Amino acid sequence: MKLKEKLNEKLQPWRDEFNNLRKNYADVVVDESTIGKILGGMRGLKSLLCETSYLDPMEGIRFRGYTIPEVREKLPKPGKEHEPYPTGLWFLLLTGEIPTEDEVLELEEEMKKRWDIPQYVVDILRAAPTDTHPMTLFSMAILSLQRESQFFKAYQSGVPKNELWEYAFEDSLTLVSKLPRIAAYIYRMKYRGDTHIDPDPELDWAANFAHMLGDDDPVFYDLMRLYLLIHMDHESGNVSAHTGHLVASALSDPFYAISAAMDGLAGPLHGLANQECLKWILDLMDRYGGVPTKEQIEEYAWETLNSGRVIPGYGHAVLRQTDPRYTAQREFAMKYLADDPVVQTVMRVYEVVPEVLKKHGKAKNPWPNVDAHSGSLLYHYGIREFEFYTVFFGVSRSMGITAEIVYDRIVNFPIERPKSLTMAMLKEIAEGKK
Repeated sequence: MKLKEKLNEKLQPWRDEFNNLRKNYADVVVDESTIGKILGGMRGLKSLLCETSYLDPMEGIRFRGYTIPEVREKLPKPGKEHEPYPTGLWFLLLTGEIPTEDEVLELEEEMKKRWDIPQYVVDILRAAPTDTHPMTLFSMAILSLQRESQFFKAYQSGVPKNELWEYAFEDSLTLVSKLPRIAAYIYRMKYRGDTHIDPDPELDWAANFAHMLGDDDPVFYDLMRLYLLIHMDHESGNVSAHTGHLVASALSDPFYAISAAMDGLAGPLHGLANQECLKWILDLMDRYGGVPTKEQIEEYAWETLNSGRVIPGYGHAVLRQTDPRYTAQREFAMKYLADDPVVQTVMRVYEVVPEVLKKHGKAKNPWPNVDAHSGSLLYHYGIREFEFYTVFFGVSRSMGITAEIVYDRIVNFPIERPKSLTMAMLKEIAEGKK
């Protein structure tokens, strides 16, 4: 398999680079921590390695050095007018190289061999109470697949550490192949009368997700390609990515690590943001009886801010410009969905809210992030069960986290174990006694 061959070619140079820095430059100062960073959730502390992506404050996320416009242009596509295969981005995250069309199609075919869900996973999902949250079901399904782990079996049988990357890759490929089918099964079990749609072997990985959800509009296929592409990776400091890396650093297999990562993604301060953004938009439209005027949006925005709340979808911990992921979705919406009232409202909010936030003066970044647009696109296609939106996010983000886990195993990244201090110690430091 070409993807695996590429990884074999790169593993020794990557190991040499990693070990050289660790051995010969360990004392080079990168950053100094402060009491503020210790007590502030380590926000912005430069202390993590992430080879797959980097979040540039001005250009947004870079996947292995490539911006979102660049990957949308360079990655193989099903056709000239279509969005790229997300599996091509996964190839790029794993290898650092833009894949050829043949390499992506080979990967797609390999995934089709692995997409079946064991019956015991279905039984576990069906045994849960009917009101179980879809993210709980998603995490449960991933965790239950752990019995399939080749990594776990390899470690138990004494496979040398330098070879464990291969089993992490196999587990990751197996898991990523099954995720759309698991997610679609959960969706249709909970919201579509427990009727299910088998994957179509003629469709690609992302289009099959749309198909199994129940919508065979070719534009919806493209929306799934775009959505799964732009949400795939976002450095390693966010909760889900860091959790996956942390759990895997204990040599837990990818099924354990991704299940744990999804539990973090389910938190309202992380993966639930897109549904909060859409709720604000729908409440705004309900207030004014349809697509609001710019004056009405400004009025509603000030009302939100003056009540002590934030305008969801605006601002970002790192970015200081409009999120390129927002821009990509805006371009898609203008091309295909410009007549949709919810989409029109989202676009009009973009023209008003940044100026309101500038006048308000408290937001470091008044520009929209990815979540400000994604919910409206899903809503247009009839996905109106807000609690399921984070599952879409999870299918995509799992790919970025597994790519980083494979890299971690290639370079034999050690178990993560930072040092803690007590409040008494911090007080002594603050008072100059230590």
